[in-house]
Amino acid sequence: MSGGPLDSETTATMPKREYVRTPGTARSATSFQGKASQEPEPSRAFVTRTDGPTGPAPTGARRRPAVFLDRDGTLTEPRHYPSRPEDLALQPGIGPPLHALQHAGFALIVVTNQSGLARGLISEAAVAPMHRRLRELLARHRVQLDGIYLCPHHPDGAVPRFSITCSCRKPAPGMLHQAAEDLGCDLSASWMVGDSVCDVDAGRRAGTRTALVGPQPLAGAVPTLYRTTTARALEAVGASEILRAPGQDPHEEGTGRPPHPSVPSASSRRSNPRAEGPSRES
Repeated sequence: MSGGPLDSETTATMPKREYVRTPGTARSATSFQGKASQEPEPSRAFVTRTDGPTGPAPTGARRRPAVFLDRDGTLTEPRHYPSRPEDLALQPGIGPPLHALQHAGFALIVVTNQSGLARGLISEAAVAPMHRRLRELLARHRVQLDGIYLCPHHPDGAVPRFSITCSCRKPAPGMLHQAAEDLGCDLSASWMVGDSVCDVDAGRRAGTRTALVGPQPLAGAVPTLYRTTTARALEAVGASEILRAPGQDPHEEGTGRPPHPSVPSASSRRSNPRAEGPSRES
């Protein structure tokens, strides 16, 4: 994909089929493998898989880029352990940039920590209605998710089957790796967008570029870019990826180039910390 340098901060259809995997057992409504595995998977995420506008996962050598999105506080308004469909409301202005990225061929994938399941604050039965609500809200903007990956685990939880140390809970990159394998995504050409240090760290560990969103930078987060809102972050990602001239990637980390001015310096991060709350990364 292609675009010019990122500017500074100042400057639908419903899914046709889905694949659901729950920790402990894999089961499928429409299995892409032909049969459902019954092997235990104690550290894999809940998955809701949908066929997006770009179709099923590629079968050849070419893999598509993705935008991985945190849910609470990034894709949706922050809530403290949301447990009902009506608790979900989209962040302002995210429809057009998401639609543009989707149209450009990006897979749009939600990756969300939901320790409320491990803590007993959210029931497993509540997951599907909330996912359905999220897809309905996005469909109003002609946006369709390619998958929703949800980690229900927390080592200090109250529900035994979810009270484990897992490989999918951010900042671990397990959900991003699992999605890339399931959907045929190129992590090196992808972005992770979120509002917490956990999101940024998960993206970096998975090999994506990262966008941090929120009222001010976070201590300990070193994203590829920072914006105050999700809509602005998605617009910046789109400007970089959709319009950049072929062969140019001024934001690729590890190139020795100076960091983009929107990336906060270490001193500014120390002087402007923003506390992480359960609504952002539970």
